[in-house]
Amino acid sequence: MDPTLTDAELTVLGLLLEQPRHGYELERVIEERGVRTWTALGFSSIYYLLDKLAGRGLIEASATERRSAKSRATYRVTAAGRDLCAAATRDALASLTPVRSRVLIGMANSPGLPEEDVAAGLTRRLAALRDQLAEVRAARAHQEPLPGAASAIFDYCEAMLRADVGWTEATLATLTKETAMDKYDVKKARRELYAPPAKDFVVVDVPELKYLAVDGHGDPNTSPAYAQAVEALFTTAYTLKFASKKALDRDFVVGPLEGLWRADDPQSFVTRDKQAWSWMMLINQPDWITEDMVRAALAEAAKKKDNPALAGVRLISLTEGKSVQILHIGSYDDEAPTLDRLHHRYLPDNGLTFNGDHHEIYLSDARRTEPAKLKTILRQPVKPA
Repeated sequence: MDPTLTDAELTVLGLLLEQPRHGYELERVIEERGVRTWTALGFSSIYYLLDKLAGRGLIEASATERRSAKSRATYRVTAAGRDLCAAATRDALASLTPVRSRVLIGMANSPGLPEEDVAAGLTRRLAALRDQLAEVRAARAHQEPLPGAASAIFDYCEAMLRADVGWTEATLATLTKETAMDKYDVKKARRELYAPPAKDFVVVDVPELKYLAVDGHGDPNTSPAYAQAVEALFTTAYTLKFASKKALDRDFVVGPLEGLWRADDPQSFVTRDKQAWSWMMLINQPDWITEDMVRAALAEAAKKKDNPALAGVRLISLTEGKSVQILHIGSYDDEAPTLDRLHHRYLPDNGLTFNGDHHEIYLSDARRTEPAKLKTILRQPVKPA
């Protein structure tokens, strides 16, 4: 008997060792556990694999079903299959991940392509990796709590995908370094964070990002401190933009206004009790902006206008990690139903809970956009409940 098993054969054999199953059950378990994200198990290969394993005497149909239709036959592992699965599992536990990703061939051949083609290919790869990471996390959240072995599998899958995302981001950054004078625009550079759908919530992984920040409390519609804070942020941001272009030859698009909102009772966001809100207003900054540059920009801004909020502006780094977000279209006061759905349906249904402040990103200029057409990203950092 051939002592080797392919990864797909070993996976199916292991699932049948858990308990006898027929083909439909195998398909269901494979989908529920996200098995295809970490094996080369095709969508149409289950019955082919069952035939191969049965032909090798590693599995057999139950005695009462050997004459039934293939799709209804329940398979169980034979003694030979049990022994071979155990041996192959011991070997697999000690195996190293082979470094033979197809992208490496692409990089080896990339000098023959225009740079923009290479960047476009890696950008598509990055988007696909982030989608796959979101799928793995969603599958995990759907099955929590997990036994130790299953949790370890998800940990490994997430770690590998995060590493691949990091490598792809770094490679893209290196490729585009020579075109640094092209204006940096966070909405394009981090499109997955600034262009969510309006219909469904999506899970994103928000990395460490830099922001200009200023704190405050109370109703943003009536608080003078809020208006001063927003003015101070934009004054500083534009001063930084012009200083960066002049001193570093690096330009950027000033990002949209953002806000972190907190309250002792998260329900106050649903009821719109704005007097209970504390806030930190933000504007994203490129990685090359430093604290020294911010101090210089604040000093320059203070010369032009007396705004007490300038004293509270600072540069911070924020890492929100796993977050759920959606695009809200309409007035700010119409956010309540969406937040209610997030808090009381989506998070409980997916085994998630709050892990940070409510985050809003204002893609529209409220001074020039009618309330019904305002576009606002609603983001909530989360963790397993």
